[in-house]
Amino acid sequence: MLLHEKYAHVERLEELLPLSLQILRFKMMAVYRKAERRGERGSISVDDVQVPDLGPDPAAYVERKEMLERLRRAMGGLCERCRQLMRLKLEGKSFVEIQNQMGAGSINTVYTWDFRCRKELLDLLGGSWEVHR
Repeated sequence: MLLHEKYAHVERLEELLPLSLQILRFKMMAVYRKAERRGERGSISVDDVQVPDLGPDPAAYVERKEMLERLRRAMGGLCERCRQLMRLKLEGKSFVEIQNQMGAGSINTVYTWDFRCRKELLDLLGGSWEVHR
C-alpha cells in the first residue's frame, strides 16, 4: 500500500530494482545511525566480557604471610652486621653510603658482606626463596 502511495511515479518493472536497492540503502543507513546514536556499534555484550576479580586473592595472601614469617625468623638468625646491612639496603642506601655508615675499609668489603649475608639468609630459609609445601 505504501509503495503505491509513496512511489506512484514508478510505472515500469525495470525501475523496481534500483528503487528497492535505494530503499535498502536508506534502511541500512538508518539502522547504522540508530546504533551509533545509542552507542551500540562496536560494543561488547556484558556476558562476553571477563571482569577480573580485583579483591585480595586468599591463596596469595596466605603465601605472602608465610613468606614474611619465614623471612622474619631467618632475619632473626642473622648476625648483627648482616641485619644492619639488610636494614640499610631496605632503606634504599647505596653501597657507598653503607660503607660510610658501617665504617668498612673499601666498597669491596661491603660487596663481600652483602654476598655472605644473602647466602646466610638463603641457608636460613632452607636453600630456597620459595615457600615449599
